[in-house]
Amino acid sequence: MKASPGRPRRALIVVENLPLPFDRRVWQEALALREAGYEVSIICPKGRDHTASYEMLEGIHIHRHPLPFEADSAVGYGFEYGLSLFWEFVLCVRIAMTRGFDVMHACNPPDTIFLIGRIFKLFGKRFIFDHHDINPELYEAKFQRRDMWYRMLCRLERWTFATADVSIATNESYKRIATERGGMDPSRVFVVRSGPDLRRVQHLPPRTELRRGKRYLVGYVGVIGTQEGLDLLLESVSYMRDTLGRRDVQFVIVGSGTQVAALKALSARLGLDDCVEFTGRVSDHDLWEILGTTDICVNPDRANEMNDKSTMNKILEYMALGKPIVQFDLTEGRYSAGEASLYARQNDVRDFAEKMCQLLDDEALRDRMSRIGRSRVEGELAWHHQVPRLLAAYEAAFSHR
Repeated sequence: MKASPGRPRRALIVVENLPLPFDRRVWQEALALREAGYEVSIICPKGRDHTASYEMLEGIHIHRHPLPFEADSAVGYGFEYGLSLFWEFVLCVRIAMTRGFDVMHACNPPDTIFLIGRIFKLFGKRFIFDHHDINPELYEAKFQRRDMWYRMLCRLERWTFATADVSIATNESYKRIATERGGMDPSRVFVVRSGPDLRRVQHLPPRTELRRGKRYLVGYVGVIGTQEGLDLLLESVSYMRDTLGRRDVQFVIVGSGTQVAALKALSARLGLDDCVEFTGRVSDHDLWEILGTTDICVNPDRANEMNDKSTMNKILEYMALGKPIVQFDLTEGRYSAGEASLYARQNDVRDFAEKMCQLLDDEALRDRMSRIGRSRVEGELAWHHQVPRLLAAYEAAFSHR
């Protein structure tokens, strides 16, 4: 399919789990497509600070739908995804009848947007699946079971791959899932990593008050949910303080999610309120300021199939700012960070605490890891290295028969 003479190709990106432009990966994709000459529309949910039903931002049309609650149970997810799918279909029809689109770019979770994609493929539209999460493994990580809902998620994943003209994978592990479990031709699966856009990374002066009078500051940035392992981090902090005697370290946890209240309660039970601060979601300026103040950053994702195969955006953002990292030893985490990180034994809170202490006490090691991390991002993982792969995926979608 080619655009009509005199008009650009039109891309419609559909994302359910985060509002735009807050979803950093999807926003970078949208900007890259716009810079390549596409007319870009986005459908996404409303969220805090992003409540307008329609907004034109940096030349991109953003259509937002209501999302009255954030689910945290299997039944709740069913209601959330069903309601989102209804609004996504309504807005897709509205855009098709007005501005129009040539290709639908569906970002999971969930793996239900293909239902809309199949309808519009009947009218000659292309369908690109942007594989952000492996939902069967995500469900298992959240609920620790493989039941009828797990099996349904496996079916939805297969149907999504079967619908896609092209699939975009965030790493090689996801590409293997697309080809082996999803049955896709490897030539139609493109690895587009979630590297930071270095033009948007801000190197700001540190705010010493964030240390709360302590010598060191350790930072975490990301979602605060079940599978992120922040309970393991808090247990490590408790071991550092009570067993290793480290009272010179302040911790800052940046982000929001369904487990904030539970983790604050755990922090209080462990007596950590004097050394652990939860900031909630913050502005980009505040985020870069906090990260700029940290001495090291952490990624406590617990070892499971989901986290082992997934690339975490926070790792690459830490590296872009030259922050040495401590994390559990997981396949894609090790691929991303390489020698910019120390790796604790999987889910071992004592070893995680000891690795943090080792890194804080060795300034020369921190400096070396900082240089390695920045160099790896600048030379290979930054977003500008990924854009040609994204555009190649679009070309393949338009040429697919």
